[in-house]
Amino acid sequence: MTRLAPDPALSTSNQSAKPDRPYSVRRIRFGLTTTLIGFAIFLLGTKPSVFGLDRSPIIGFVQIAVFIVGLAVICLGGYISLMALWNRQSPSIAADFGQRMVATGFVVAVFTGMADVFGFGSHPLPGVPFFGSWQARGVMIGEALIAIGFLLLVPYGQHKPAEENPAAPPPPSAPQSESD
Repeated sequence: MTRLAPDPALSTSNQSAKPDRPYSVRRIRFGLTTTLIGFAIFLLGTKPSVFGLDRSPIIGFVQIAVFIVGLAVICLGGYISLMALWNRQSPSIAADFGQRMVATGFVVAVFTGMADVFGFGSHPLPGVPFFGSWQARGVMIGEALIAIGFLLLVPYGQHKPAEENPAAPPPPSAPQSESD
């Protein structure tokens, strides 16, 4: 029986156990998991028939509240994931603006979605509040603001791959002759 020598390329004795990453994988996973949970809650509010829970032909107060809670969890998870990409660097002005745009989009979605409950919608209380077409447009505008804010949170150009050997001196330039 012959024994093979270990491959030096696979040896981990000289290498650290964790690869050097420019961002926190754990925070990104947590943020993405939170975002997916938020999407499930959002889907439960917007289309309860997917889960076999549709009991009404209209979208009422409880469904509106559930999808707004889902949207809040999506915003939180997206913020956690995208801020993990900055990895202890201070965010750019565009990223700060993106944070505020996500929050503004959420406020727009909440107040347009709950307009009837707050008393300035087309179906004020004590009537049965339901989700109308104007409210749907307002929530879509809020969601668009949230999406633009998330795009501004992305650290464009921050994580460029390092050179093969950054400690190596630059190659010498060719000597220039003084003769014409």
